[in-house]
Amino acid sequence: IGELGKILIYEAVRDWLPTVDLQIETPVGVADATVVDPTKPVALVPILRAGLVPLEQASSVIPVSITYHVGYVRDEETLEASLYLNKLPPSFTPEDQIIVSDPMLATGGTMIACLKDLVSRGASVQNIRVISIVAAPPALTKLGDEFPGLKVYTAMIDPELNDVGYIIPGLGDAGDRAFGTV
Repeated sequence: IGELGKILIYEAVRDWLPTVDLQIETPVGVADATVVDPTKPVALVPILRAGLVPLEQASSVIPVSITYHVGYVRDEETLEASLYLNKLPPSFTPEDQIIVSDPMLATGGTMIACLKDLVSRGASVQNIRVISIVAAPPALTKLGDEFPGLKVYTAMIDPELNDVGYIIPGLGDAGDRAFGTV
């Protein structure tokens, strides 16, 4: 999941991060270069706990970032997400660039709750990128309806959900798999 996360992060940011032009002195001369602007950190928002894993290698792709953790638990009967941890800052600016990570986008409820919170704090949907490993059509439809223009990067779109809201065929519980707590 970590390696897929690195690839998805690269795809999400390759034409999105601000750059600066500068000159770099080498042992034999001066070279013109364009680099990612190190003065503008990207906000990383993993949805705990499984959302941590796709971001494990983020620093190899994004030179400067700051991480804000959020935790949601899904009610297995209603499939509604409930917030249990929120370490987001009081506000964002519309220019802040934010990557939200949750490996499984099944019903979309958890991601929608998180995105609503980000937007209510001033974030712009145009500057949010969502990273997931596996997504299902219900989540993608709801995200598109609720947040037009949102960009979602996923490794796989599985065809359906079962009657308890799990992606089929999916991965099982991504957090349990990643942390060996099956």
